[in-house]
Amino acid sequence: MSATSSAGFGEEKPASYDAEKTGSTTASHTLRGDRYAEGLGDLQVLKTTDSESLKLASDGVTVLIPQPSDDPNDPLNWTWVKKHLVLLSLVFASLLTDFGMTYGTVLFQAQAPTFHMSVPAVANSISAAVFLQGPGGVLAVPLVQRYGRLPVLFWSQFLCALMVMAAALSPNYACFAAFRALQGFVNTAPQVVGLSVVHDMFFFHNRTRRVNLWVFCLLGGPFLGPFVAAWLITAVNWRADYGVLAGLHGVSTLMVIFLGDETLYERGNPQPREQGARGRIKLILGITGLKAKGRPGLWAVTKEIISIQLRPQIFFLTVVYVMVLIAWVIGVNTTISQLVVPPPYSFSAAAEACSWIAPMIGAALGEFWGHWFNDWLCRRYIQQHNGVYVLENRLWGTYAPSLVGFAGLVLYGQALQHTLHWSALLIAWACIAFAMIAATTAVSAYCLDSFPNHASLVAAIINMWRSSGGFCVVYFQLKWIATSGPAVSFGCQAMILGVAFLVGVVSTQAFGQKWRTKHPPPRPDN
Repeated sequence: MSATSSAGFGEEKPASYDAEKTGSTTASHTLRGDRYAEGLGDLQVLKTTDSESLKLASDGVTVLIPQPSDDPNDPLNWTWVKKHLVLLSLVFASLLTDFGMTYGTVLFQAQAPTFHMSVPAVANSISAAVFLQGPGGVLAVPLVQRYGRLPVLFWSQFLCALMVMAAALSPNYACFAAFRALQGFVNTAPQVVGLSVVHDMFFFHNRTRRVNLWVFCLLGGPFLGPFVAAWLITAVNWRADYGVLAGLHGVSTLMVIFLGDETLYERGNPQPREQGARGRIKLILGITGLKAKGRPGLWAVTKEIISIQLRPQIFFLTVVYVMVLIAWVIGVNTTISQLVVPPPYSFSAAAEACSWIAPMIGAALGEFWGHWFNDWLCRRYIQQHNGVYVLENRLWGTYAPSLVGFAGLVLYGQALQHTLHWSALLIAWACIAFAMIAATTAVSAYCLDSFPNHASLVAAIINMWRSSGGFCVVYFQLKWIATSGPAVSFGCQAMILGVAFLVGVVSTQAFGQKWRTKHPPPRPDN
C-alpha cells in the first residue's frame, strides 16, 4: 500500500495506518521508516481497495485516524459514554479557568471601600493573575507529560479552590492580590490539557467539534463569570461572592475525581494499571505517573516547548495574531464595568449584570460557527481536491471572525466616543466575543493538525501568548482611552488586529506548507 506525497517529498513512501476514507478515496498521513510524519506534509490519497485491512468507524466508511490498538485500556477504544464523561470533567474545569479570572472584574467597586483604595487601583489585582496563567501553563506541560493528564487536572482544581477561598478571607489588599495571582498560576492546567485529552480519546473526524466545545467553554468563561458575580453581588458581599467561586472549583474537583480518567496512553510502552480504590487514588494523586517508566523528563519537555515555539508555522500565529486578538478582548472584559457604571451610561448593578449576556450571545454564535463551518470547510476541500487535504485550509475559518472583530472594535470605540445607545455598545462587544471564539477554534485546530503528537505543548504556547496580551492591556487600556479618546483608541486596536491578521494568518497560509516540510515536528516522547 503506497501513496504519493502531495507535500513535495518527491518519492513514494509507505502509507501510515492512520487514515480516513473520504468518498472513493482515503486521506492518510505518511511515514518515514518508523517515524511519524504528521505535520510534515498534508493528508494523502490512497485507493479505496488499499484500505480494506484498516479499522473503520461504525458507519463502515470512515477509516479511523489514528488506528486504535486492541487494548481495551486504549482511550480510543473507550465507549462513547465514558469518553464524554471524561470530556465533561475537562470542559467544566476549562470553563472555570477564565470564569474565575474575570469573576472579580465586577466586584472592584464593592472591594474599594474594604481596602480603602480607588477602583482603578483595586482593578490592578487582576493583572498578575492573568500574567501568571502563562508561566503556569508552561510549567503544567512537563508535569502533564511526566505524571499524566488526570493528576495535573486534579491538583489544579483542588489548589485553585484553596486559593480562591484564601482570597475571599484576605484581611488586606496585598494578601488578596497575592492569592489571586496564585489562583491564576494554578488554575491554567485545563487550558493546556484540553487538546491532549481530545487528541488522546477521539479520532481525526471527531476532533474538531470537541475542540470547539472545549474552546467555547474555555473562552466563554470570561463572559459567564462576571455575569454570575454581578448578580450575586446584589444579594451578598464580595467575600461571599468569591466563596461561591471556591465552591464551584470544589465541584470541579469532585467531577475530576469521579468522572475523569487518565487518557495518556503510550502505544509503544503501555503502562500497567493498579486496579481498585487504591489504584484509583494513586492514579489521581500522580503516584502512578511518578512510577511510570520511559516517560520524558521535565527539562526534556521544556526544551521541546521552546523548539516547537520557534517553528514558523506556529510562531506567527501565536506570537502575533493570537496575542493581539485575545488582548483586545481581555481589555474590553476587564474595563467594561469602569466604563458603563459611571455617567453617561450609569448602568445599575442589574443592568451591568445583564450586559454580560451580549458577549455570551456572541460567544455562542462563535461556537456555532466553529462547530459547523470548520467541519464543512474540511469536507468541502477534501471533496474538491480528490481526497487531499492541505492543513492551511483550516485558517480560512479565521477570515470572517477577524473581520467581525475588526468591525466590533471600531463600533465599540465610536459608541463610547459619541455616547451612542447602549445597544450599539453591546452589539460591538458581542462581535468581539464572536471573533475570539470562532478564530481561536480555527487556529487551535490548525496547530493541533500541525503538531498532533504535541497537543499539550501547543496548548501551552497558545495560552502563554493569550495571557501575555491580556496582562499587558490591563495596564494601558483606560489610560489610552483617557488620553486619546475611545474612537482613536479602539480604532487603533482594530488596525493593529488587521496587521496581526496579515502577519499571522495570511503569511502562514502562504508559506505554512513549506514551513512544515522544512521544520517538521520533533519526535513525540509519549
